[in-house]
Amino acid sequence: MPGHDGELGSQFRMNPLSKIPAVTDERSARLAGIGLMLLSIFMFSFGDALGKFLVATYSVGQLLWLRACAALIVLLPMIWRHRGEFLRLERPWLQLFRVMLSTMEVAAFFLATVYLPLADVVTYYLACPIFVTALSAIVLREHVGWRRWSAILIGFGGVLIALRPSAQTISWPAMIALSGSLSFAVLMLITRSLRATPDIVLASSQFIGTFALGALMSPFGWVTPGLGSLGLFAAAGCISVSALLCVNRSLKLAPASVVVPYQYSMIVWAVMFGYFVFGDVPQMATIAGAAIIIASGLYIFLRERKLGRGEAVVSPPV
Repeated sequence: MPGHDGELGSQFRMNPLSKIPAVTDERSARLAGIGLMLLSIFMFSFGDALGKFLVATYSVGQLLWLRACAALIVLLPMIWRHRGEFLRLERPWLQLFRVMLSTMEVAAFFLATVYLPLADVVTYYLACPIFVTALSAIVLREHVGWRRWSAILIGFGGVLIALRPSAQTISWPAMIALSGSLSFAVLMLITRSLRATPDIVLASSQFIGTFALGALMSPFGWVTPGLGSLGLFAAAGCISVSALLCVNRSLKLAPASVVVPYQYSMIVWAVMFGYFVFGDVPQMATIAGAAIIIASGLYIFLRERKLGRGEAVVSPPV
């Protein structure tokens, strides 16, 4: 009966112990979200290392194409289920520009890994949040206070330390990595203005872009892969999709302010894969630069959370 239900509900709400299940569920969800974010970062890092291993033998275009083929095959059921969303794209020209930027930054990442240690490339990409904040102020005319500008300048100082600038050490692979990081930053800004676009459209369109560019580049320097290599290409595509799904699920289970800072653990995996797989010993300048960039990026993130800015969260490069 309504009256009795209301009385029982009132008694239940007055009992402090009644809050325990909700608190426990929330804590469990946050822990699951953190776990999924850490798992996704490991998978992204493993996929990056796998890509670096493959581009030592095959062209970047071949990696982009075969990796995207595998990813799109995995995504095909979801694409079919949401096929109507692809016919109702908001701001299609902006969507196209976003796909172009995504394709450029992924190509730049793997091209840079041909010539640079994995930890160096990841360090340059960690500067992306700093680029985003700077571009928000310069291009979008958003207000950025002196604290965040200070963090931006310190972060750029970290980039310079990692670059070890001199006439002998500034290299075009490093510039490619930085241009990829800048492209990823612009990609993040555009994604903020496409909030209504479903995740499956945003994710699959990125793989469609790399599929198209890879198809154009693959004929140049094509090396016929064996079955083992085809398996590695397929694994790279499946891993990237799985990592994206983990990120999306992580952000649904826990607030972005809880899980996003864990993305900086990518540098740890980059150093470990670089050392144990490729024999790359990270230089002190790279480690120091990465530490400064991470500290600056975390400060900017925490400052924007305090100011209540609703930033779009974009996963690491796919």
